[in-house]
Amino acid sequence: MTAPAPHLGSVVRVLLRRTIDAYHDSPQAVGWLQYNLNRFDEPLRVAIAGKVKAGKSTLLNALVGEEIAPTDAGECTRIVTWYLDAQIPKVTMFPRDTPPRQLTISRASGALKFDLQGTRVEDVDKLEVQWPSQSLRTHTLIDTPGIASLSSDTSARAGAFLTPDDSPSQADAVIYLMRHLHATDVRFLESFFDQGVAKATPINTIGVLSRADEIGVGRLDALSSARRIARRYRADEKIRGLCQTVVAVAGLLAQTGRTMRQDEFAALTALAELPRSDLDGMLLSVDRFSRTDLPDGTTGPDADARARLMERFGLFGVRLSTTLIRQGVTDPNAIASELVKRSGLDELRSVLTTQFSERRDLLKARSALLAVDLVLTREPRPAAAPLVAEVERILAGAHEFAELRLLSTLRSGAIKMPTEALQEAERLLGGDGGSAAARLGLEPDAGPDELWSAALDAVARWQRRAESPMSGRAVSDMARLVVRSCEGILAGLRR
Repeated sequence: MTAPAPHLGSVVRVLLRRTIDAYHDSPQAVGWLQYNLNRFDEPLRVAIAGKVKAGKSTLLNALVGEEIAPTDAGECTRIVTWYLDAQIPKVTMFPRDTPPRQLTISRASGALKFDLQGTRVEDVDKLEVQWPSQSLRTHTLIDTPGIASLSSDTSARAGAFLTPDDSPSQADAVIYLMRHLHATDVRFLESFFDQGVAKATPINTIGVLSRADEIGVGRLDALSSARRIARRYRADEKIRGLCQTVVAVAGLLAQTGRTMRQDEFAALTALAELPRSDLDGMLLSVDRFSRTDLPDGTTGPDADARARLMERFGLFGVRLSTTLIRQGVTDPNAIASELVKRSGLDELRSVLTTQFSERRDLLKARSALLAVDLVLTREPRPAAAPLVAEVERILAGAHEFAELRLLSTLRSGAIKMPTEALQEAERLLGGDGGSAAARLGLEPDAGPDELWSAALDAVARWQRRAESPMSGRAVSDMARLVVRSCEGILAGLRR
């Protein structure tokens, strides 16, 4: 078994420092490289992107568990906004031509509001929201303006941040929201692969079929329908080549479940006490629910209260909550937990852990290599020739990048093998997560002996495939790389 290679993150850090030394006489290059060196010690930067009204801010609130991102169509939703963990809440505005300044924080109906103090949206580079949150300790979340907005300025802001023409994106990874897959979505996802370093990999992108409860027009089986569509998207070769996976999430349901208030539970309880036929008739549409008069002799939330409920829960959320209450669930915490469970948020958070958090160092290294490559391309000099060679050596020799390239090749259908073997190869290469258990297809709590035995079996199985005279060149090369991944698992277990 080959000796374990130096840790990729350590190798790239050394490269960054060497490049800083080589460009010590270029303040702009040194500042850029030092900025990216510091990024290694920050939480993973995850941007939330998508078309207008895809539910980006709502999903961000659900992930954080608080209503800290404005969800209306106000001016703040047209600005790139960073959400970072901090001990004390603070919102800072970064104008393009003047120093940053702190904004006043206020709440309206539970949601956070920002006052830009008369500054035009066009003159603001970004907002930075510091907020005490355990969810933000591992991921800095970045809310971006809507793609394909009717406002060309708003759409351009999102594009400039996520796929800038002249430098790497400031985000390490992206959650891309889509209500249905449109040509605009495909074009935007394809734009991620125009970078010259570590290109042609969906490693840093997760697709989310957002507002999933609306797919079935608010029916109780709406999320089941949405999950079937997400599975179909995951099986599509085109989409598999553009993002790691696709999950269905009802963002509004998740946000409301994590922030539900006692007065809302009381209003839902009153609605559940109405005759079933009357409530079902009211829930035929948003307008009917808000405007229909309650039956004579009954009590319940008035029209304004019902409009607020609809804004917070949606048709699906109101229907699901009242059904659960009728079935005997009388604890508001239990209702809230059930809303979150059915929303698909837990599945998304699990995917974030397996696809992003477990690959944190790889994603950080990829961002750093893009930064170094930019400096070497923009300011070429003879003394930097060894650095150019080192970037190429890392990309060609680092097994982590070789895995990503092979994953993309497998998902493109370029290598023909039995479906079961392809699925195992993808899993062993880290397609379902970077941990040893995920790669070996075992439960997360699998013990060392079980992991060791499974890894040895995988090495032997793929070694036979690599050496088989029946295997073509492409299959043999692929199998040898899978063997190396399995050997890496064994090396990690030995350490």
